[in-house]
Amino acid sequence: MRILAVDDDPIILELLGQFVEIIGAHDLTTAPSALHAVDMLGDPDLGPIDCFMLDIQMPSMDGIELAQHIRNSARHADTPILMLTAMSDKRYIDAAFAAGATDYVTKPFEIAELKSRIGLVEGMVKERQQRTKKIFAAKTIADQATHMELFEPVPIYDVDNVIDYTAMENYVAQLSRSALFGSTAFAFTIREVDAFHATMTSFEFYSLVSDVAEILSDTLVDHQVLMSYAGNGTFVCVTESGWRPNMGGLMDAVNLELSQTELFDNNGERVHPRVSAGEAVRLIWKSGNSVMDALAQAHASAEAASEAHTKSLNDFWQNDQQA
Repeated sequence: MRILAVDDDPIILELLGQFVEIIGAHDLTTAPSALHAVDMLGDPDLGPIDCFMLDIQMPSMDGIELAQHIRNSARHADTPILMLTAMSDKRYIDAAFAAGATDYVTKPFEIAELKSRIGLVEGMVKERQQRTKKIFAAKTIADQATHMELFEPVPIYDVDNVIDYTAMENYVAQLSRSALFGSTAFAFTIREVDAFHATMTSFEFYSLVSDVAEILSDTLVDHQVLMSYAGNGTFVCVTESGWRPNMGGLMDAVNLELSQTELFDNNGERVHPRVSAGEAVRLIWKSGNSVMDALAQAHASAEAASEAHTKSLNDFWQNDQQA
């Protein structure tokens, strides 16, 4: 990978240079400030960047603002961003992930930990290269049967407070026991998502998921929420500030908005997606694996609610036919 590291501390940049030289598998480019990095990224001769490593506290423009700038560039909309910073307060963690950070490592860092994080990023880069080819193949090739996998947690772009699923897992893992006070996980699942997936091209299905994400984001705009598409038509959310959502009311609000929004497939036929909501799971006093289990519980409960809704409709239809 080609890595761009941005830090106003020359000692950190030197250490990162030595680290990359030791592992010997990547090419490191450095910038002494966020503004310098912006100038570099505007140079068409720079070449592709596969990973960013950003400090937060820098003069003129901080690392969070730089992350937002990077995400606003089509060229680097899904390039992994690793925040490498001394800032461990929750407000910085929240702001970094909301701005598009993929992972967050606090200084002083251990070489073994950083090597492990870089290894995960390298795997993400390879996976996304293949995923992008599949998603947009339907726009450019005659074979419209090509589909992205239903269970793929694909990234959603240009929707407020929607982050990559890997970033969501990293975000939750970063939260300390005290920082989880008042946090709640919950999820929504697109009903009969397998039918949409089976009849749509990859690009149509991706567009549907993106449209639902935007409506969810709009519905939750008054609350501090980070959300991610986890695959299988399910969106996982984590809310802060002690808000305990009324899932039935939220589901109704989302479905009302969906009913009033005109969504179409490539043939001009209107599609009518609706969502089911799972249970709200408090994250308070949870840590480590139990936090991830709570996230999985919220995910599973939304999918179970969607399946139960489909089953109830089928049972009603069968009983009506028998009557």
